[in-house]
Amino acid sequence: MYDVIIAGSGLGGLLCGYVLAKEGYNVCIVEKHHQLGGCLQSFTRNNSIFDTGMHYVGSMNEGQIMWQFFNFFNLLDRVKMKKMDEDAFDVIHIAGKEYHYAQGYEKYKASLIRSFPEEKNGLDQFVDMLKTVSDATQSFMTMDASGLESLPTMKFFETNAFQFIQSITNNKELQQVLSATNSLHFGSAEKTSLYVHMVINNSLIESAWRFVDGGSQIADALADSILGFGGTILKSTEVKQFVMNSSDTEVECIELDNGEKLFARKFISNIHPQKTLDMVDSSLIRKAYIKRIQSIEQTIGIFSVYIILKENSFPYLNYNYYHCENENTWVADVYDQVIWPNGYMFYTPASSKSDTNADCITIMTFMKYDDVREWEHTTIEKRGQAYREFKQRKAEQLLDLAEQKFPGLKSSIKTYYTSTPLTYRDYTGTINGSTYGIMRDCNNALKTMITPRTKIPNLYMTGQNVNLHGVLGVTMGAFITLANFVGFNYIRDKIIGK
Repeated sequence: MYDVIIAGSGLGGLLCGYVLAKEGYNVCIVEKHHQLGGCLQSFTRNNSIFDTGMHYVGSMNEGQIMWQFFNFFNLLDRVKMKKMDEDAFDVIHIAGKEYHYAQGYEKYKASLIRSFPEEKNGLDQFVDMLKTVSDATQSFMTMDASGLESLPTMKFFETNAFQFIQSITNNKELQQVLSATNSLHFGSAEKTSLYVHMVINNSLIESAWRFVDGGSQIADALADSILGFGGTILKSTEVKQFVMNSSDTEVECIELDNGEKLFARKFISNIHPQKTLDMVDSSLIRKAYIKRIQSIEQTIGIFSVYIILKENSFPYLNYNYYHCENENTWVADVYDQVIWPNGYMFYTPASSKSDTNADCITIMTFMKYDDVREWEHTTIEKRGQAYREFKQRKAEQLLDLAEQKFPGLKSSIKTYYTSTPLTYRDYTGTINGSTYGIMRDCNNALKTMITPRTKIPNLYMTGQNVNLHGVLGVTMGAFITLANFVGFNYIRDKIIGK
């Protein structure tokens, strides 16, 4: 009998496990893969380290919100990080022109004013809104639990991001530049909320950092702490079902794929909400709720090329490069099999081997699940020759496009590997290999909002579909989940150091 069983070892599950184990709960984390971390996972090929999904993180300067969280979770001295170029942590290429995103509000504005000298007023309004949404988001760190119901963020969930950008400038070129990194949340001009766009951009503009030698350091450090606090972690162990008690009043245990049952008083699911509901059979969960959750659209998947470079053949770039083929940055999913890709993100992972030369490169572009649907019933390394040919063909198309910006790239390649939405689906447990989980729709914000509490009193949720994806979004979501166990004011005061 455990106090708490956590199904899934993504960042949200590990953060919840850390706090609860530290607070004296008898915690057990159950993970179906041999590696912990979900989207934090890294992998090694030819002695080069690649990240699955955690490519850079924001708000890590001392005192900023992620720094506070890392400090609380004892990660600051255990995770190697590198600050990105302060004058251009992201380089944006749109239809033949380049623009720089700089760190810090004033430097960010100044770098764009150089390209748009007549647009100072619009840029001032954009940065003011960054600060406003950020302040509203972080206000829960200083308020009392009694004020949670009046958090001033809901209006930003219901405001369209692109419509706001259009309202502050008539310059269509600047409109697209201010939207350009919407691939960090799969932006939709019709659906993406101001909250999602501003929180993610603000965090990186405050300060942008890379993990040196992979983001899996976070998962490893958290797991070590959980074990040190007396917690249990079961890897290569799959949860098949949350089993209700005989009176159908609460979850009694989980059933594993081998038939074994593990009992606990409370349960947290770090598994996708749609899959979680498939694993529960209870009259407490209304059909209308199930229908709402199951009907939420998923964000698009990603195709990635992981490049191993010849020694000293390509420089380390301390910035990310975003390329958009046309003038509209909101149409990443609008393509056919001939016109693909519409753009890509290109970056050289930070490595302890060298600060001047890259040893590997990752190039990512969006890919629909329909493109790989014919292989959806296959498993990793067993998808057949046609699938391998498909991946090679797509990789060459992407490399040809990247070669135009980085001449000599292809001649620098020693070998490369690829992944598709199917790969992502099988390693991270997302629906259809979705990159960012559910699609949040500003036109019906409540429909696409998932809270940690369920109608089953001892079953909770955490992860990227609660609150928001990304390191910051998932950490804040875990904070909300944990408040149901140890109290909001208590966990808040622990984090801010009261």
